[in-house]
Amino acid sequence: MYCYSYKVIQLAEILQHPITWLFFYLDSLVNYFRIYFYSNCHLVLEDLIKHISKRVHLSIEEADLLLDFFSEATFQKKEFLLQKDQQCTDLFFVREGILRSFFLNESGKECTVMFAAKDWWITDMPCFLNRRPAMISIQAIENSSVLTLNKNDLERIFDSVPSFNIFFRKLMENAYCREQLRMIENLSLPASERYENFLRKYPDVASKVSLKQIASYLGITPEFLSMLRSNRK
Repeated sequence: MYCYSYKVIQLAEILQHPITWLFFYLDSLVNYFRIYFYSNCHLVLEDLIKHISKRVHLSIEEADLLLDFFSEATFQKKEFLLQKDQQCTDLFFVREGILRSFFLNESGKECTVMFAAKDWWITDMPCFLNRRPAMISIQAIENSSVLTLNKNDLERIFDSVPSFNIFFRKLMENAYCREQLRMIENLSLPASERYENFLRKYPDVASKVSLKQIASYLGITPEFLSMLRSNRK
């Protein structure tokens, strides 16, 4: 009761002095926006924290530390996140939407390297790790939201969040296995089986990307893919 009465008296004294009241108001406003921004940052990072926590244990302190390193970015359909020959400085975690990495062959045709949907990571990894100009381009297939991580910040995370080292190693292991299996499929399986495997593994991607993009991923012509689709019916 005494504490409550003291606060009422203190507030009354503040209101009697306009300058003091102004500072009191501004301080309250700053605190409000600080809490609002902090809460929204946590909401933005929630998908990322859940994604990482599936593979390694993250303490509350470690999860909070990640807040300092990731930043949110949005891209419109067909907008580029990275273009060939541009310095590759960022790793992208997809929150919403679908991205595609590709390059142009000697004939000027697009060759799709990979797609990245929700909870996927994408960059030009050799160039990102070695700080080189990009060999590929990355483009949004639809309106997309990502979290970006700079190469310098990645090194800082390795130092300040040890469990992220384990997570990143597992991420690279899974990526290596996936690409090796894809290479074996490309060399040993007929196009019809590769297409069926693509539909089975990535149904959400298959429903949102064009046939031309799927064909370039499989290494076949759009016309041949259309024939495969006709034979499935």
